Amino acid sequence: MNTPTELLLYCRAGFETDLAVEITEKAAVLGFAGYPLAISGSGHVRFATVDDNPVNKLHQALSLRSLVFARQSLVAFAPLENLSRQDRISPIIEQIVASGWNFEALWQETPDTNDGKALAGLIKSLQQPLEGVLKKRGALKRRAGGRRLHLFWTHGDCVQVAMSFPGNRSELPGGIRHLKFPREAPSRSTLKLEEAWHEFLPRETWPDMLHDGMQAADLGAAPGGWTYQLVRKGMYVYAIDNGPMDSELMRSGMIDHLREDGFVWAPPQRLDWLVCDIVDRPMRVTEMVERWLTKRWCWQAVFNLKLPMKRRWQEVSLCLEKLQNSLKAAGIKAEIACRHLYHDREEVTVYVRLLD
Repeated sequence: MNTPTELLLYCRAGFETDLAVEITEKAAVLGFAGYPLAISGSGHVRFATVDDNPVNKLHQALSLRSLVFARQSLVAFAPLENLSRQDRISPIIEQIVASGWNFEALWQETPDTNDGKALAGLIKSLQQPLEGVLKKRGALKRRAGGRRLHLFWTHGDCVQVAMSFPGNRSELPGGIRHLKFPREAPSRSTLKLEEAWHEFLPRETWPDMLHDGMQAADLGAAPGGWTYQLVRKGMYVYAIDNGPMDSELMRSGMIDHLREDGFVWAPPQRLDWLVCDIVDRPMRVTEMVERWLTKRWCWQAVFNLKLPMKRRWQEVSLCLEKLQNSLKAAGIKAEIACRHLYHDREEVTVYVRLLD
């Protein structure tokens, strides 16, 4: 029986180096030796174990939610390359059958790149033939523990066979959450906060976490993309920004626009939410959020850290470590999560919830 020896991780094109550094560091902390295989602009990273050791234990120990730059995490074999155009299917079936894998669904995916999107027609044409053969060979079943087979195509003659498991994967194709832009929203940045809620808050908790009567502060609010999301949930918002807010949004009557510096403004009372999308140094933003949380000016926060051009994982890691240490020193227990969301660009989104 063949054994998978790689992790296959999807990411935004251009962030392969950052993910490679992150996965190598976190695997080492967990006691797993390996090395990353990353090509700039490819939209994915492979992490291979040393001496071809099975990768399943590493995948179990390293949750997708703990990774900042990964959109998806899969257990994988090395890619099948130089596939014949006359018969791409046979080598794939052979590898799957030899693995002994069985699964409930087949997803064919490509990198989130222009080259990857050009393969859409090819993988669509292969879906039905592949499913038919896999059913006959007993690999594709109605019940198989929720396991899912992924075929990750990087070129028309190159595919990587991988597997995902419930509880440690994205349930979205490509790990991408597509959201519809609300036409009445003041800016497209509104999608960042909406995606953050989907990412960090289980949907069943929304009635308790996001509801009428809550109060929030939006630091760096103008023109109101994030404020729009808060108001739509029925919250009263202190919008802090020297710039102008969207006039239509202001007509809601749910906003107090204060032309002040978001880094020094303090709320008149404890609020439910702090959100912030200020463009500034990541560490300065982190220190500002630390002040809010250690003073308990809010109990939940979502904020973005704008990343430098180089050593992005190192900068994120330093900010998260400082935030965690500051809260611990203040005797505050908190949940902290950080992700590079689909609607983020050169930034990551951090979520914090105080637990006491």
